[in-house]
Amino acid sequence: MVQCCRPQGRDKPPDVAGHVAGGLESQRGGAGNGSPPAAVFHQDVRIPGGTFAMGDPFGEGYAGDGETPVHQVSLESFRIDSAAVNNAQFAAFVETTGYRTESEIYGTSAVFHLTVRAEPQDILGTVGDVPWWLNVRAADWAHPMGRLSAWLEAPDHPVTHVSHNDALAYCAWAGRRLPTEAEWEFAARGGLNQARYPWGNELQPLDARGVPEHHCNIWQGVFPTGNTLDDGFPTTVPVRTFESNGFGLYQTSGNVWEWCSDWFLPKYYRTCAAVGTVENPQGPSIGRGRVMRGGSYLCHESYCNRYRLAARSSNSPDSAAGNCGFRTVAVG
Repeated sequence: MVQCCRPQGRDKPPDVAGHVAGGLESQRGGAGNGSPPAAVFHQDVRIPGGTFAMGDPFGEGYAGDGETPVHQVSLESFRIDSAAVNNAQFAAFVETTGYRTESEIYGTSAVFHLTVRAEPQDILGTVGDVPWWLNVRAADWAHPMGRLSAWLEAPDHPVTHVSHNDALAYCAWAGRRLPTEAEWEFAARGGLNQARYPWGNELQPLDARGVPEHHCNIWQGVFPTGNTLDDGFPTTVPVRTFESNGFGLYQTSGNVWEWCSDWFLPKYYRTCAAVGTVENPQGPSIGRGRVMRGGSYLCHESYCNRYRLAARSSNSPDSAAGNCGFRTVAVG
């Protein structure tokens, strides 16, 4: 089954691996090539240590994603971004270090077909077997919909078109790290044990007037051709839109996928369940890509209900698209 919002990874040109490795070393904060300016402020939420049931208790996930069995995980306390890293924060990183993302190096990235803002000659075709993704020349974090768009139009929206490698480079500069998959799910749940969503089990609970409420930025209508925009948004929204969860985290369902540090291995949960309670899991040592969590503005129940808290997906570390970003965890 084709997974939602997952353009296939592109072949790396020969110099990319060296560029990324060198970037991680040369662009570290502190005595290196520039520390984060004071304007780059990470609003952390302290997540208390505890034990929780990780995985899908409803049996709703795709078998190939490995969302089961539910297993017990114990975590130490940590501090995590209340929201995804936004365009303004990432722009400060690029301005300070001169870093070039992998999309900029490749010269193209994947843009959803209804959001493209580019010259016709910049549209190079579809991406793999997901025709709603277009391969667009000059699409990158600074031009998220193509050459005719700019990040300055949406400074408080989540940065997109960043690969796992790009996210690691930002973290190295900022003195932070990506969350583990277990940390991400525990924080995303906001203290709700085994709930589907950060606010409960109903996607659109009724308000006092009997009107369905919108709690996240996902697709409404017929995917991928007709978005009714019932929530008012055709693409990403500012990182602190909608209400926060019980821990104070924003948009852990929908808006953009978020990279985690773990390798993705569908059978990993079975290994964890056999152990009993797993303490501070770091994920498997191998996998077919890096974990992504949370779903995006393109997810819809007819095709991809991965905006559930237990839902998992993955992509190759060098892949990027217009619906994938990240949040970070404080070090120390």
